[in-house]
Amino acid sequence: MNDGKTLFVRDSQGCYQVATDAQILAAGRVAAHGLLSDGQALGQPRAVKEFFQAKLTGLGHECAAMLFLDTQLRVIKYVELAHGTLSHASVYPREIVKTALRMNAAACIMSHNHPSGIPEPSGADISMTKQLKQALALIDVRLLDHIVVGATDTVSLAERGQC
Repeated sequence: MNDGKTLFVRDSQGCYQVATDAQILAAGRVAAHGLLSDGQALGQPRAVKEFFQAKLTGLGHECAAMLFLDTQLRVIKYVELAHGTLSHASVYPREIVKTALRMNAAACIMSHNHPSGIPEPSGADISMTKQLKQALALIDVRLLDHIVVGATDTVSLAERGQC
């Protein structure tokens, strides 16, 4: 992960130490909030992919997350809905529908990571996306995309016509 530049962090006594990969990734997840802030309109699909990549890359477990959006496609809230194992996170459309209603969302974008680093969607990913899209449609909430995050790349199911 090191490209020749050394990053440092300050410990509790104020001394600097070389940052670990985990500390760098954690700082990146915090900094990702600046990529898409609450109330910001989503005009660039690339920015959404970069946001999810910054939030989910490097986790040692699968994590399913949602961006809930208003009628103008402005961010209402980012929510991590499920933390799973190395190869699976249990995502329940019912819980996503309940959260969308609670947020008064008009649309949403789903994302999850593949700790293997390979962002290719599985058959289960595609099937769950279709089920979720149908469930959200019943309450007039649009599922705009499902983005699968790998180590260095993302895959958009909407761009593939699978969402």
